[in-house]
Amino acid sequence: MSTVKEPWELGVMRSSGRRLAEVVAALKEAVVPGVTTAELDALAEARIRALGGVPSFKGYRVGRNVFPASICASVNNEVVHGIPGGRELHAGDVVSIDVGLIYGGYHSDCAFTVVLDGSSSEVARLLDVTRKSLYEGIAQALPGNRIGDIGHAVQSFVEPHRFGIIREYVGHGIGRLLHETPSVPNYGKPRRGLLIKAGMCLAVEPMITMGSYKTKVLADGWTVVTADGSLAAHFEHTIAVTPKGPEILTVLEGQDALN
Repeated sequence: MSTVKEPWELGVMRSSGRRLAEVVAALKEAVVPGVTTAELDALAEARIRALGGVPSFKGYRVGRNVFPASICASVNNEVVHGIPGGRELHAGDVVSIDVGLIYGGYHSDCAFTVVLDGSSSEVARLLDVTRKSLYEGIAQALPGNRIGDIGHAVQSFVEPHRFGIIREYVGHGIGRLLHETPSVPNYGKPRRGLLIKAGMCLAVEPMITMGSYKTKVLADGWTVVTADGSLAAHFEHTIAVTPKGPEILTVLEGQDALN
């Protein structure tokens, strides 16, 4: 499915993204020691629906597996797609929240990672490098560039820090479908891949580990963990490619996108 959007579609996606940014802001305040991932999920779904949206993830199907929740809550060595439940979060946990919504028929998708009540300097560096690598990738989402330029920018920023870059799970086009073409890897060679055009909408989402890039999926069929048990971080924004460059859609109006 084409990722090039008409101007009116971009308007709807801006509305979708800003609503999702409100949900993300509420989640960031709620991720504290003692809360359960199920409570975070309930909060997210209530806020999404109050804003006139529908959760993108709840009921999402891959083969026979149907995702049962409105957020993905991945803790410590869990990379993505963690299923919320009765797990209580504790000081020192590294918590990644991925959430999406549909508004006006268009999806938006966003993720962030926090560490609860402080951490080692190395864990803090993991989160900082992952977050910054997201913006390095986004900066390359320019008309005339190629998808490989985004992945190359992420890879070039992360690898000097000796962190692992997840290969099996990547960013994606987004719009009427949660996952549209093209795939947007967090590694690659410059000037390779699909030509980036104004009107494309992409979800850029680096997933970085303190160890190996290798992963495995748990018995629930969803939760992806690092194969070596190392900690992982994940940040994501939905963006639109404009003639002037990338526009981050999943931020509050007037908000600094780097926060």
